[in-house]
Amino acid sequence: MLLDLAEDIVRTKGAASLTIEALARTAGITKGGVQYTFASKAALIESIGTRWLSRYEELLEHHVGPAPTPVERVKGHVAATFEDENSADGKAAGVMTMLMQTPEFLQGTREWYRDKLENVDTTTSEGRMARLAFLAAEGAFYLRFLRLMEIDDAQWAAIYQDINVQLLER
Repeated sequence: MLLDLAEDIVRTKGAASLTIEALARTAGITKGGVQYTFASKAALIESIGTRWLSRYEELLEHHVGPAPTPVERVKGHVAATFEDENSADGKAAGVMTMLMQTPEFLQGTREWYRDKLENVDTTTSEGRMARLAFLAAEGAFYLRFLRLMEIDDAQWAAIYQDINVQLLER
């Protein structure tokens, strides 16, 4: 419940608004009650990121199974990005919070992204298309969920279809 409220604060009021005090007020509990669960703001932010990663990994495995090829993993990432609205909101909240307020988490985020394309063979056409699909999905995600561009549900579905048809099903 506290993590849901924390993500909601970030989504609706921005990352700078996420404080232990704001979370306590939103939850209707004392600041000490929040600190009992999260010893610090950094621990709260880390929990948001960990929660999102757990959701993401479950959804990814649902799409690709336990031992995907690098290209299958990218295809699964694209599907997971466009499929799960709740996970996407959590991702936006988690990434925004971690990067905007705690630069020390930037390295972990860079490693996460590097891992997504690390073994994709970009000397092949399939690998290059997978890389483009990954980058297109991430770009669309950030444009929509950081509200930099209005993308309604129909457009979102069409973008997913375009990425699949133009880049992944060639």
